[in-house]
Amino acid sequence: MKAVFAALGLMAALALPGCKIVKTVAGAETAAAEAGEAGDDARIAALLDKTYEAELLPLIAKALPVADLRAAVAGGLEAAGAAHGNKGSGEGAAWNFAVKGEGKVVEANLTSRARKAMLDTDGDGKADLTLQLGPVIKGSSLRDVAPFYKFGDFRDQIEFAKLARALNDRASAALQVPEEDLVGKTVGFSGTVDLKAVGDPWLVTAVTLSVAP
Repeated sequence: MKAVFAALGLMAALALPGCKIVKTVAGAETAAAEAGEAGDDARIAALLDKTYEAELLPLIAKALPVADLRAAVAGGLEAAGAAHGNKGSGEGAAWNFAVKGEGKVVEANLTSRARKAMLDTDGDGKADLTLQLGPVIKGSSLRDVAPFYKFGDFRDQIEFAKLARALNDRASAALQVPEEDLVGKTVGFSGTVDLKAVGDPWLVTAVTLSVAP
């Protein structure tokens, strides 16, 4: 028996030189993830350079007028979304629509970083739509209105959120917003709006803006 154990020990010893021990480097996966995150801005900037003017703006240019989209939504949000919009990713996501129109400015805030103009688009004297003019913009409708921005094409939710922010920043930077008071003026616009329910307020992220003299 001792001879057997001795033989086994000898075989194990002889086998050791041929073995390669691979050590797991602590934090290697974390470092890889951080390297990926560090490249997010460059990747997203390149994506926007490729798609913003070539694909997203033409998609928004085909927007429904406000009155037509309101009528479609009133007939059923799911049907309107399937016909005219795109649904965001995740359970309970909003429908996102491209919309265009004009209205008289009832109220405006151009002094904060979240500039807004509240418009009366149906002539009843009351604001029924809010234009987000930035640079601080809520929501991700510019991203989610586009079927070519797919969550599965991004590393994770963080990178996907960075895309939404970059789109909002680019849209806001392109707007020519007058410094004078807009109240009482007629404003034309195109942009995007997200709706989870028929009665949701319309918060439109503007990509074009014109003010009648």
